[in-house]
Amino acid sequence: MASFVSLSSPSLFLRTRHYSLPPVSSESIFKGRLLMLPVKCYPEPNKDAELESETRTSSSSSSVATYRWFAALGALGFMETGYLTYLKLTNSDAVCPISGGSCNDILNSDYAFVFGVPLPLIGMVAYGLVAALGLQLADRSIPFADESNGQLILLGITTSMAAASAYFLYIISTKFTGTFCSYCLISALLSFCLFFLTFKDFRLQEMQKMVAVQLCIAGLVVAALSTSYSTAQPIGSDEVELAPFRIEVTTKSSPLALSLARHLHSIGAKMYGAFWCSHCLEQKQMFGREAAKFVDYVECFPDGYRKGITMAKACADAKIEGFPTWVINDQVLTGEQEFLELARASGFDIDSFIQPK
Repeated sequence: MASFVSLSSPSLFLRTRHYSLPPVSSESIFKGRLLMLPVKCYPEPNKDAELESETRTSSSSSSVATYRWFAALGALGFMETGYLTYLKLTNSDAVCPISGGSCNDILNSDYAFVFGVPLPLIGMVAYGLVAALGLQLADRSIPFADESNGQLILLGITTSMAAASAYFLYIISTKFTGTFCSYCLISALLSFCLFFLTFKDFRLQEMQKMVAVQLCIAGLVVAALSTSYSTAQPIGSDEVELAPFRIEVTTKSSPLALSLARHLHSIGAKMYGAFWCSHCLEQKQMFGREAAKFVDYVECFPDGYRKGITMAKACADAKIEGFPTWVINDQVLTGEQEFLELARASGFDIDSFIQPK
């Protein structure tokens, strides 16, 4: 009988369970059969639920940080495209610190419009939507959809932006060879960053399901852009006929401009241009009428421009692709150049002309 008293000993039970037995006398245990005793089990707290809660909290914090990145990158793109939209609406030229004036050749081309709408304006709207959605998702305050639907909207917008950016990079590389557009590259970089950032909080299975939708979106974007450019009717090269003309330089040359022009002439530096090129005229005006006489200027279309005409042999041999183009000590500089850049490329000592502040 003593062996049944040891039922209260914890050594016979798992440590994760606690049992409470009601008091019972030894006489009531056996009366021809075993007496069944009620047992209450008290489980330990659910650690799996706590771990799941911690994981959900960590995932939520990561999503908020991602949405804030969306807002920040979208704001940067909105400011850049807003600046370009202002220039487009006011017919102004952009400041191109890296590529001189060559970026304006792209920004003012026929490819800068989609169905008659300025391309920077479309980009400004897209970046603005991304920034606004990012802020609302970060604050969990999106008014018309839950978080999952907001993520899908972001995915659609960023896929469209990335597809358009890839298409425009192809256009630049094939239609504007040798021309550099820093604004175009910055916008493309922001679009690709937003596109890849969209996948941060998606699982692999979800990404695989959305590939077909993304391909459809990208295909529609490329088809729309191609249709826009094919239906546009810009003045083609076959319809243009220009007689050669000359515009006199009216500005007065500074001592720096005179010295630099003489130095460029002495080392055989050449400036290639075309008579209709406004940036070529601005470059000459920068030197002034006295200094411009020392600049070795090569006109690439001395007989005018019309259907079937080719560039002058000197320009063709130099492989000139845009105007103005400087060739200094075998170094090619495209676009309108500042004196400091010309001095650096030619080895001219410009320090003596810089007045101390």
